Amino acid sequence: MNNILKQVKLILKTYNLTPTRSKGQNFLISNEIIEKIIKVSEIKKDDVVLEVGSGLGILTEELIKNCNKVISVELDRKIFDFLKLKFVSNNNLTLINKDILRFKPEENKLLSQKYKIIANLPYNITSYFLRRFLTLDNSPSEMTLLLQKEVAERICAKKGEMSLLAVSVQVYGNPKIIEIVKRENFYPQPEVDSAILKIGNIKNKKQIKQFLEIKEDKFWRIVKIGFSAKRKQLQNNLAAGLKISSDEAKNVLKKANFNPKIRAQELSIKDWIKLAKYFNL
Repeated sequence: MNNILKQVKLILKTYNLTPTRSKGQNFLISNEIIEKIIKVSEIKKDDVVLEVGSGLGILTEELIKNCNKVISVELDRKIFDFLKLKFVSNNNLTLINKDILRFKPEENKLLSQKYKIIANLPYNITSYFLRRFLTLDNSPSEMTLLLQKEVAERICAKKGEMSLLAVSVQVYGNPKIIEIVKRENFYPQPEVDSAILKIGNIKNKKQIKQFLEIKEDKFWRIVKIGFSAKRKQLQNNLAAGLKISSDEAKNVLKKANFNPKIRAQELSIKDWIKLAKYFNL
């Protein structure tokens, strides 16, 4: 049994804590993976980090050693109470007991400063979390995430295997899988492997506007309609979603130099931008 696993089991027993699957409480027990996360996130002494899912504070310990300020958000009240005791003497750590999807950056002085996100994300909030923080008025400069391997692979998909999730992330930043993390590195052990995913070069509101060259809501309307029925050709989804004839949808695709039989997963980010410009919404 490694040292971190011993530590985790002792904490759980001492404080009468029970990991809950619905909250994604699979605690990281690998020093090697913790070191890798710290290294990939390229934390500097003057950085501000928003940590999502503090867990038992093992990664938090390393974060507060390496950067100026950590804001750590933990949903579980009992674990939060334990963390307050554990980090009672740390001045560069702010602990918040809240659902991260209800967390407001403006209430925590993150609206006007540069910050990074480091998170061990439960599967059931991944897409909501990414949508929320990538589209904020002051989005993070980058994210280093530990999430399910399958989800990380979907996010990093290339043209031909794209999904709404992949487009939703790749429009705003550059995702890259750093390393696969085997399920044995967690306690309790989850049913699937995970991956360290880094999203770098995240665009702010001004950069997004310049990148899309059209209104965001217009762009996303076309993309969402395009992916509305995965097995259908794009022309059929566009016709149904925009309430136009199949011939009209086909003609727009031809004008934009796309094969009328193309499917949504075959379009790149630049293809979606190009296509959205051809529709007068």
